[in-house]
Amino acid sequence: MSETNKNKKIFKALGCNTRLNILKLLADNEMHITGIANELGISVPVTAKHIRILENAELVERQKFGNSHILKVNTENIYTILDKFAPTKDIEVERGTNLLDILKKVSSVEVKKIGDREAVVSTDGDEGFFVYEVNGKMSDKTVHECTFEDDAIVEWKKLEPITRLKLDINIKDHEDNS
Repeated sequence: MSETNKNKKIFKALGCNTRLNILKLLADNEMHITGIANELGISVPVTAKHIRILENAELVERQKFGNSHILKVNTENIYTILDKFAPTKDIEVERGTNLLDILKKVSSVEVKKIGDREAVVSTDGDEGFFVYEVNGKMSDKTVHECTFEDDAIVEWKKLEPITRLKLDINIKDHEDNS
């Protein structure tokens, strides 16, 4: 499938509040189609139609256990979609230039010493923890140590706090028997 057709399917899938609500439900738990239909107050056939659109866009995965079909969000594809909105900046530098100097040419960066290393703690005023990939591979070098001898693609990423699990903790009241 061409990239254009895939993008059309994704944006069609995301262009409906019902499908967005289905994704939100599935982000919390894996569910059956009937459970989704009941939760949203719509019929199973209508829910199934929306699920097919989400599956076709590869935003939802289906696991079969006998006659049971369990649905879950394909988070990897959702993250891939969001990456498409990252701006690309072309820059020409001298051989041996380090990543920090390159970043300073295209962004406002703030560096702080954390332990025995210096780390970028803000990019264009956006504070957080940042990591980077060079040609699709994570690097264990600091931005000072990472130098470039050849053309490369760097993906500068802010680690966002993404909730993987929510805990609703309830404390039992113990009666004092003394």
